Amino acid sequence: MIVRWGIGELPALAGARPLVVASPRWRGVFTAINRWEEVPSDRIDVPDGIDTIVAIGGGSAIDTAKAASAAAGLPLVSVPTTYSGAEWTSFFGVRDPDRRMKGGGSGANLYAVVYEPELTLELPVPETVGTSLNALAHCAEALYVPQRTQKSDEDALAGAALIGEWLPRVVTEPSGLHAREQLLRGACHAGAALGGSMLALGHALAQALGGRYGAPHGALNALTLPPALRFNAPVAADAISRFGAALGTDDPPARVEELARLGGYERLRDLGIPEEAPNEVAEAVAARAGAKVNPRPVTPADAKELIRSIW
Repeated sequence: MIVRWGIGELPALAGARPLVVASPRWRGVFTAINRWEEVPSDRIDVPDGIDTIVAIGGGSAIDTAKAASAAAGLPLVSVPTTYSGAEWTSFFGVRDPDRRMKGGGSGANLYAVVYEPELTLELPVPETVGTSLNALAHCAEALYVPQRTQKSDEDALAGAALIGEWLPRVVTEPSGLHAREQLLRGACHAGAALGGSMLALGHALAQALGGRYGAPHGALNALTLPPALRFNAPVAADAISRFGAALGTDDPPARVEELARLGGYERLRDLGIPEEAPNEVAEAVAARAGAKVNPRPVTPADAKELIRSIW
């Protein structure tokens, strides 16, 4: 996939007739005749004559654009405005405008990513922390899934080191462009690690909870990664130790919890997740692909206990 830095790189990649998928707040970033501004959307329609899909925004915009890319067979150029890493996988979730899950799929034609740190300057601290912790979960899980490679390991460790160092600095000074750029570079490495490996238990928990209750994916990952790391420690100690070394800690789950608290994320109940959640989503967690490739087998009973531990 082509990776470029600076919004000035976008016109050369966007093609002659792009469809821009972005909420109205991003109208000034890139001018195009054809735009789709319902984000997220479960009914996106690609007009005739379009030759490229351009997504500008966070995971919801990029997933909406990925669904369009897959349906139309068109190349996708993503301009992420958060740290989630959605631009690096062909998989997507389909949500309605109320953020309720309506389905999903794969097959987006990933072509290019354009990173512009200035577009992240106004991202609020909670969303900054949540999407960064989503990226950090990509790093952790990339180190212990079966599909991992030497390259994905290198990206995972580089991403974890950058996120661990620069996220606290961004929280302290949200308008600092250099810190935002370094955090975005960490997210880029995390996305590349994800693209070269796969998701595991932390994401399976977050996806099942988010799909049922509509809570933000990044916030959920901030809470589900620590118990997933502890659950996997008996069988993935070396990988988790390397992850901790990149973060500069001997206790990676505790460090992740510290970073999550920077965004105000401490318990699932604070996100509106009901007490009945362990019983309602445990089966869905165990059935997800991330749980099935997790280095330690995951049963519905395991999922219940993990969710209870952070409720």
